[in-house]
Amino acid sequence: MRIRNLNLLIFAICALFLAGCSSTYYREKADKEVYGILSQKELGLFGKTNEFGIDTKYSQRDPDDIPAMELIIGRKLDGTNVTLTLNEAIGMAFDRNRTYQTRKEQLYLTGLTLTLRRWDFAKKPFGAMRGGVERERDKDLKATTGSNRIGFNQALRSGGTIGLSLANDMVRYFTGDPRRAITTVVSANLSQPLLRGSSADIVAENLTQAERNVIYGLRDFGLFQQTFSVEIVTDYFRLLQRQDAVRNSYNNYIRLGETVKQAEAFLDADRMKLIQVDQAKQQRLSGRSSYIRAVQQYQAQLDEFKKKLEVPIGVHLNIDDSSLGDLKDIGLQLVELADRVGYEMAVTNKLDILNEIDRFEDSKRKIKVAADSLRANLTLLTGASLQNDATDYANFDAGDFKASAGLQLDLPFDRRSQRNTYRTRLIEFEREIRSLSLTLDNARDAVREDLRELEQLRQNYEIQKESLVLANQRVAITPDLIEAGRAQIRDLLEAQDAQLSAQNAVTAVLVDYLAARLKFLVDIGVLNTGGDRWWLKTDELVATNSTGPIPGAGADTDNILTPEQVFDGQSVQN
Repeated sequence: MRIRNLNLLIFAICALFLAGCSSTYYREKADKEVYGILSQKELGLFGKTNEFGIDTKYSQRDPDDIPAMELIIGRKLDGTNVTLTLNEAIGMAFDRNRTYQTRKEQLYLTGLTLTLRRWDFAKKPFGAMRGGVERERDKDLKATTGSNRIGFNQALRSGGTIGLSLANDMVRYFTGDPRRAITTVVSANLSQPLLRGSSADIVAENLTQAERNVIYGLRDFGLFQQTFSVEIVTDYFRLLQRQDAVRNSYNNYIRLGETVKQAEAFLDADRMKLIQVDQAKQQRLSGRSSYIRAVQQYQAQLDEFKKKLEVPIGVHLNIDDSSLGDLKDIGLQLVELADRVGYEMAVTNKLDILNEIDRFEDSKRKIKVAADSLRANLTLLTGASLQNDATDYANFDAGDFKASAGLQLDLPFDRRSQRNTYRTRLIEFEREIRSLSLTLDNARDAVREDLRELEQLRQNYEIQKESLVLANQRVAITPDLIEAGRAQIRDLLEAQDAQLSAQNAVTAVLVDYLAARLKFLVDIGVLNTGGDRWWLKTDELVATNSTGPIPGAGADTDNILTPEQVFDGQSVQN
């Protein structure tokens, strides 16, 4: 009777388990475990945790309820006006950008892989039921059969495995033989290698690597967040630069119209030849074409920015231009750092370099694992079981048990595959040496290149500021010279053209320098994207005083090195 009750109990447990564990349950369990892993490791790695999740606006909906037409219609949205500050653009990019979402999912999947590797060493419960009807051909016997299995298996970090199970088999005859046969067996088994695969470091290598892969994933994602933030800031300022170019082109077009009127007035007074008036008119047409082209370039770049924010192309974005004014007020934030110091900072702080150094250490462990597989395999096998053939499954005779113990030796006669793996790991280690050395060389090269670019942009900025001052002076005095007959209309047109070029060049160099400075901070691993207007904050480790707002007097641009000094290894400086 107790056997029957046991069968019913196991059946009820299985039925409830199958009914209660929906796909949503498994999804929530996976999320809870993965987010817990990422939060814990992020806290240990960076000393803080960030709110992390991969759910989107579609995640809680049934896939069958998301038709393609919904996406098509969503892309047709037109006319909505959205004004974006730079901070809002960064937040929107983090929430919506497709690449950013993919990188978050990639990190999540790395954590999900770790849950499986941890499960490799967890207790794995199992339970199964089987029932049926049997009939013997030559005998008038009919019977129902049933069996239950319940227990667990577990892999040990010592390389062994342990298992415990309760098995119950029952046969009940309905004709020919009224008896029923019932067997209940409790068994335990242990397998433990003594040579190959007996070290915890070797056995848990896959788990160790999975744990480290999560660290690598967090670092990669952290670096991606930095570079992505810099990318959004740079794109935003490029848009502001385009806006500035549009305004400059428009103002130039208006000035050219005034120049044409002035030339026509001189023509009427017989003080200017017709060819000069035609030159002014032609330049005005060219200015109009330049303005139309500047507008088109701005609109095209704005559409690209919308795609990056996953904003429908038809939505009109108003870009707040106050950030460009702040940048012009601050000017260049100069960098004062030796490339050797920058390299040392990069090796200490830059996240992808830290990953490369740790992967170098990983390759050493792979060699040890491969070498272990070349050894002989000596395994200790033990087991014990207790069987009850009575109708009362709980009435066991403790003295009626079976036990076994023995050794199994696998001599290393055939190790061709393991030999090849070991040799491969040695080659891969030497590749890691080359890869790490190249990464370090590239790191120093990046620092040196960043510093050279920053210095070149600084000098170019000073040159363009001085050029703008001269162009403004030319535009201001040339009309008076024309009035006095000491200049021609062509001189004014050239001055206006030089003024437009200098205006655009000053803004372009200013934005280029900002982008280069932020890239440099990323390359040495010290960029801090926390706080308001972080892109304008001066890092005390690398920055000196600013060059000040524009426009202003430039430095002595003639004080530069000769080619021979450059070839001797000196830096081009003012």
